[in-house]
Amino acid sequence: MTRRTEPLIRKVRSSGGKYPKGRINLPSRWINKEVIIAPKESYVVLSKKDYKQMKKIFDNSMFLRELFESILNSNSGSKMFSIVSKTWNPVTGCLHECSYCWARKLAETKLRNSHRYRKGFLPRLNENEFKAKFNEGDFIFVSDMGDLFGGFIPKKWILQVLNYIRKFPKTYFLLLTKNPSRYKEFIEEFSENIILGTTIETNKDDLYLENKISKAPLPSVRYESFKEIKWSKKFVSIEPILDFDLEEFAKWIEQIMPIMIYIGYDNYSNRLPEPPLSKTMKLISRLSKTTLVIKKTLRPAWYETLKQSVFLEDMK
Repeated sequence: MTRRTEPLIRKVRSSGGKYPKGRINLPSRWINKEVIIAPKESYVVLSKKDYKQMKKIFDNSMFLRELFESILNSNSGSKMFSIVSKTWNPVTGCLHECSYCWARKLAETKLRNSHRYRKGFLPRLNENEFKAKFNEGDFIFVSDMGDLFGGFIPKKWILQVLNYIRKFPKTYFLLLTKNPSRYKEFIEEFSENIILGTTIETNKDDLYLENKISKAPLPSVRYESFKEIKWSKKFVSIEPILDFDLEEFAKWIEQIMPIMIYIGYDNYSNRLPEPPLSKTMKLISRLSKTTLVIKKTLRPAWYETLKQSVFLEDMK
């Protein structure tokens, strides 16, 4: 006897009060609807709700990929993110004290006499920013001069920002934090035009601690938190990239399932514990198989350039 491997599709009909042998009794509300009878070992049955959710994730991902691929990888890395139309800073300041933070250095030097940074790089709400207008199709990076979801930011400030974002449903807003666990508090408040992002520079917590990179949650904590966030439009920034374990780090990013990734080296000569360029290129090759990878500043690690210079000097 041949074992059936294809599903059976049958229309549900009224039995007229009779129950012939071998028939299955189904609720009357199913009359005139089709049912699929499939071998258990060959098929997975999804509810309509689950199917719609999966389709939505796929549609969002494909739309964003098509939108971005036409404009990305064309910039030299002069902007923090090449997709950004403009930045918007309703909240500024941060207490993570990252060793490579260009924003804090800017606030404490060139901008130190400005109204926002007279007291340093402390978190503050900028009420005048809630008069900003955004155009359809704009891509707005929110709070590039701070961390909107840092544990030191009051909940009411975040809600005020999210409420304002809802006024512009045809504008995209990119949120980026080193504290993605806090996204969970606001998951019901996020509108569909928001892309949730986090920075993960490495998978090596020990390297992060030894080099006193930041007071932000450790990379492993960010990875675990962000992986659990149920959102179809997630983004990871691997910038500035720090040395990593290729297999483990790649798996981290793949499990997060971001729609896109930015990868780039430090732009400010901080002499960070960087990976060699060849290793970074292997990571890019691996991740490009599953998502859109946008390359920022790619160069040899600072010590690779230094070794080359020493070698050339010795050759003289």
